[in-house]
Order: sequence, then C-alpha cells, then structure tokens
Amino acid sequence: MIERWNRDQVLALAPDASSQKAARGISSPGKWSGSGATADAVWGECAGSGSKPYRTCVDLSEPAYRCSCPSRKFPCKHALGLLLLWSADGVPAAGEPADWVGEWLDGRRGRAARAAEAGTARAAKAAEAGPADGRRAARREQRVTAGLSDLERWLADQIRQGIAGSRRHDLWDDLVKRLVDAQAPAVAGSLSRLGAVLDGDDWPARLLGEYALLHLLCVAHRRLSVPDGDGAGSQGADREAAPAELLERVRDRIGFPVTKEEVLARGAVRDRWDVLGRRDEEHDRLIARRVWLRGRSTGRAALVLSFAPVGQALDASLVTGTTIDADLAFYPGSAPLRAVVAARRDSPRRDAVQHGAARHDPVPDDPAGDEHLGDDAVRDEPVGDDAVRHRVAPAGPPPGSTVEQALDEVAEALAGDPWLDSWPLVLAGVTPAGSGSRLLAGPSGGLPLHPSAGTPWRLVATSGGHPLTVAVEWTPRGLRPLTTWDEEGRVIVL
Repeated sequence: MIERWNRDQVLALAPDASSQKAARGISSPGKWSGSGATADAVWGECAGSGSKPYRTCVDLSEPAYRCSCPSRKFPCKHALGLLLLWSADGVPAAGEPADWVGEWLDGRRGRAARAAEAGTARAAKAAEAGPADGRRAARREQRVTAGLSDLERWLADQIRQGIAGSRRHDLWDDLVKRLVDAQAPAVAGSLSRLGAVLDGDDWPARLLGEYALLHLLCVAHRRLSVPDGDGAGSQGADREAAPAELLERVRDRIGFPVTKEEVLARGAVRDRWDVLGRRDEEHDRLIARRVWLRGRSTGRAALVLSFAPVGQALDASLVTGTTIDADLAFYPGSAPLRAVVAARRDSPRRDAVQHGAARHDPVPDDPAGDEHLGDDAVRDEPVGDDAVRHRVAPAGPPPGSTVEQALDEVAEALAGDPWLDSWPLVLAGVTPAGSGSRLLAGPSGGLPLHPSAGTPWRLVATSGGHPLTVAVEWTPRGLRPLTTWDEEGRVIVL
C-alpha cells in the first residue's frame, strides 16, 4: 500500500544535517542483517559499537520509528539508514513482520485506539458545559475586549506620533505582557514578532502594514462580538450581516482555543492529499512545523501544524512528495486552511484505529467509495513469492495552475481571511527567471521568490531552462519553494 519513497524524501525526515550524513554511512546492505519489509513496515538489525546489533523498525503508515540505540534524535541515523536502503530497493520483501516488529506494531495500534476513546470521552464532557463554564467564558471575553481596546488606542497613538521611534525593540514589550494577561495570546505573539519587521530598508511600509492588520482585527472583534441584547445601531447590524465563519476566524486570530475534539466533531473531508512540503520555524524555544497538503479531487488546500520544544521530536508522519488517502477535519473559519488528519485510509492496519470524526462518505472497503479518488487505485503486485499491496503512485506531479489562477486563488483566500500570511500553491509550467533566478515565470507572468530563498540553485539545476511544476508557499513577501518534480516525475525536495 505504501509508495516507495526516494532518497530526497527520506533525507527530508532527518532532524539535522549530521543525521543525514551518518545515515548515508550505514545505508549499504552490508551494514544490515535480518531485514525485511511488508506493505506497511520495514525493519532490520544494524551492527553498532556494542556487542548486540541495534534493532530498528519503521511503521511506514505513519511513519513512526523504533530503535534500540541510545540516540535522542528522532528519527535516529539507523532508522534513516534503513529507509535509505529500502528506498534503493535493498530490503527484501517478507510475508509477515518479525515477531518483535509485530509486537511493537500491535502495541502502537492499541495505544492509538485507547487515545481515540479518551478523545471521544473528552469531547462528550466538553459538550456538557455547565453554568461555571459559561461564567469563565464571559470573564475571558471581557478581558480580551479590554486588552484589544488598549491595543487599539496604542495603535492610534503610534500613528498620531509617527513611527520614527518605532525601531526600539522594547517599544511594545509592556503591551505584549498586557495582552497575555488579557488572554489574547495570538495577538500578543503577532505584536512580539514585529521586531523582525524592522530589518531592511522597507521597514516603514511593512510596519504600517502590520499595524493596519492589527487595527483591523481589533475593529472586527469589537463589531462582531457585541453580546446579544447589546447590538444596537450599526454594530448590531454588522454582527447580523457577518457570517459566523468570519467571527470564528477573528476569534482564532485573537487566540481563543479550539480543541482537536471540537474540530473532529465538525466532520471530515476525504480525498487523496498530496503532501507538498514542510517548513520548520522557531519562536521562543518552540519549533512549529508547517506541512502543506492539497486534495486531488477537491482542490482544497490544507495546513497541518505540530509543535515541540527545541531538541524534541516533531511529527514526521506526513512525508513530502507522497499522496495519502485520508480524512482531514478543518478548523473553523471563513477561509479554512488548518486541519488535522482524522483518519488515514491508506494503511492495511487502518481498521484498528479511527479517530472519531464524523464522516459523510462511503466506507473505505466499499468499491463505490474509491470511485471519487480517480484511477490511482490499489493493486496487488507479486514481489518474490509473496504478494505485497502497493499504492500505484500518480504519474508525475500533482495538478498545477497558471500564475493567473494562483493569484486568483490567493485573492479569494485573502478575501475570507485578511490576516492570512501563507498559502500553498502548485504552479505548472514555470521556470526560474530574472536576476539571480529569483522569479518563477510562466506564459502569463511571474511571481517573485521570498528574500530568504536566495538563488534556488537546486531548482535551477532541475529545470535546466525547461518548465517545471513547483509546489510553493505563498507569503506576502514572495514565494518559498517547497518541492518540484523532474522530467521522470521524481520528487525533488527544495
């Protein structure tokens, strides 16, 4: 069932460059014994410095990793080396996993099933909110309203006084603390990151743009959050005319929490999702991983976020360049983008775990249920003496759009969420162009790359002057290249 990953996709899972180098050194068949692979797992034993070899296995359906080595990196060099060997077709097929591998896989499925039951119980408990919960929610609303009123007045003072003195990095420290106390963490985070805007010659324009977005958020909350019975005049009319999704988006941008159980209860969208790429960012000793996806049939964009403290493992279950058959549940909002994977249907063991999301499509094993997924079905292919189920990988890259179509898509997304700062796109028929190849150009025009992208040498080398399909992350400052595909359809992680 699992598409075989290539070398680029495996190395993209490494936590750092040193792990990549170490993995290459142990990716030869001579380093491994007792290795094998089934439809959704690969395992082997790697000789190390100790008397016993390190036992390493990978659950390809997640993926998830286990190794008996003492490394704290995740995945470790042994898991990466084993995957590199598997990607080069150097691991023999097996009918069943080794006993120690099977025990680990069964244990994972059992823990996941128990976690799903606990999540369902938490969701049911949350739905039974009592009077005390309502009073706490009302007190938070009051604190947020007061905090945003302070921010609105502060912004007016900044514009009235001028921004010449705004290059002091401590200018907004006190206000950030007040917004944290007011339980508006997302707004506080946006304000604390304004220091990065002050770098560069264009800082006045960028700072004014950020101030304008913060002011727009304050005004939107003030107009849309008028309590029932107090909506006199134009503010009451604004609230009645505004869609509920817009208020949900405003609350999300302020930092009101939405639990995973609440998201799963909203229903899920099934599709074959192309994993376009990922990017890690560090803020305040916390690593945030953004993984971008796009549905083959629905054309919907999705963002899966995960977080971990610096030095700890991040979620690596979505492999760049693969296509997964899955249910995604989207967070509320007027331009839904962030999502969670409610259930994956592309694993032979998927029936062991379902995460409780409401579904409105046929069951996975119903032949009618796969018709909407296109011709990229599942077939049995004999490997040696055993038949191992493999997913037939779609030929070439995912469907792309022209530059004009991409701009229309971004414009529509911004109309629903003016505070949007990134969006995934797949551009077809574009080539690196311009000074330093810092432009992706097509027949209808071009789009600039983000300043941090520099000269995209790997993209230039893959293109060779010929048009490519490129997955990118749109930002207001330009495109961040994520992935491209060569002339043979192989994934190239940028």
